[in-house]
Amino acid sequence: MPADVCHESEVTFMYLEIDFSSDEAYYQQLCNQIILGIATSQFTDGQVLPSVRQLADDIGINMHTVNKAYSVLKQEGFVKVDRRKGAVISVDVNKQRAMDTIRKSMEPLIAEAICRDLSRSDMHRLVDEVCDEFAGYVSDEGRYTPPGKQPEAKRKSPCREQNTVEKDETDE
Repeated sequence: MPADVCHESEVTFMYLEIDFSSDEAYYQQLCNQIILGIATSQFTDGQVLPSVRQLADDIGINMHTVNKAYSVLKQEGFVKVDRRKGAVISVDVNKQRAMDTIRKSMEPLIAEAICRDLSRSDMHRLVDEVCDEFAGYVSDEGRYTPPGKQPEAKRKSPCREQNTVEKDETDE
């Protein structure tokens, strides 16, 4: 059963959903939720995350789990740790490092897709669908709006048009 956590303070507002019945580790779920929040502009550069103790208490998990999530996010370039403020959203925009990290994460997924007989165009379509899911879920006030709650006309895709890959007929 998922646990919904809302944490509001003078520094940030967080909404996290942790599935306690999932096989995925809690720290990884926290990392994924925070990265998703950054991707959808729910969290912005400079926002302070709740303290390790506060977030652990709010969710009802061990504070070492939250600490591990924050450490992974720091190592992956999504947060910086400030001695006075704690964990602060600070996305490392080193494009080559990001490309290397994402490539490493994608390789097993692409291998699985190939084993399951998905074509290159199937994989491109999946990537386009995922990009479209992240398309502009930010209101005029700068607040995150969950998928399906915002009018189609207000959605803007974060995926760059020049990066769109042309469909290759030989892939079918």
